[in-house]
Amino acid sequence: MEIVTGYQFRPSDMNIAARVPGISAFMRCRNGADFVEATIRSHLEYYDELVVVYNQCTDDTPNILARLVAEFGPKMRVFHYTDRVQPLGSAAHANTPGDSPESMVNYSNFALAQTRFQVVVKLDDDHLAIPREVEKMVNAFRNGQVDMRFQHCFSGFNIARAKDGTLGIPAFDPVVGGGDHGYFVASEDTRFYYDKRFERFGRGEMRRRFAGFFYWHLKYLKQGQGFVNYELNANPTSRYARKKQQFDHSSLLDLPQTCRDLSPGIGAQLKAALAEKFALKFARDKAALNMFEDMTLIEALDQLSPGWTEVPRLGTFVQV
Repeated sequence: MEIVTGYQFRPSDMNIAARVPGISAFMRCRNGADFVEATIRSHLEYYDELVVVYNQCTDDTPNILARLVAEFGPKMRVFHYTDRVQPLGSAAHANTPGDSPESMVNYSNFALAQTRFQVVVKLDDDHLAIPREVEKMVNAFRNGQVDMRFQHCFSGFNIARAKDGTLGIPAFDPVVGGGDHGYFVASEDTRFYYDKRFERFGRGEMRRRFAGFFYWHLKYLKQGQGFVNYELNANPTSRYARKKQQFDHSSLLDLPQTCRDLSPGIGAQLKAALAEKFALKFARDKAALNMFEDMTLIEALDQLSPGWTEVPRLGTFVQV
């Protein structure tokens, strides 16, 4: 593992000329011990490398990553980014310049710049892969069957747990990913930019195209339902504090009902012709309806992500 302090990103750090054919994944991680191992194991075989950068971890994340590096060797590269990164949604983030070592923008660009292959994808530490979908996408890239002029975006289904241990889809936030995750050809223009709300990914001249549902999003199954890293006690006006309130009062749905609710109507189809973001949402919601053939959530997990029951805090009910 490499320790990094005081880094400031420059576009030349993308080192485009030295990149070789293949696919890099990168991940930023803070207190990801609940699911980071499951995420890595479910994805690593499909990529030429996985870069993980961790920051401000107070759980077992560093030990888990060290153990996985020892197991997987140079295919997995880990960095400890030591500067305090201001949480998204906070006033401190909004007031921190994007090139500061304390900015999520700079932190994200550091992780991206460590990748070494021409095609890149961002993962989070709570993404449990749907292997057949990831494999199809990766094979299409390796076989030259995708249009490299596009960022090929993908989404996931959020999973939460009721008090009785039942898994379901939160009604207020059923799917995640509206164009912020995708496979793209790296350039000096494909990097993160400052936004007072969050880090914004810039695609250069690439347009976006929806590729499919590639993962189950386990954020709401984390300790603290995935809101701990936003430091909400110190940031009560954060947009994520409002989202937590919505989550706390949300009902859970099974997968068939969720997909039916997402089914786009004529209005959504008309809006899709007006702007790329509406076209992405239309394609995403239509894909959800057709993907699962009316399977329940448990049936879909069994069929699409075998072994999910062995993932701590997912397959076993843990009272929180």
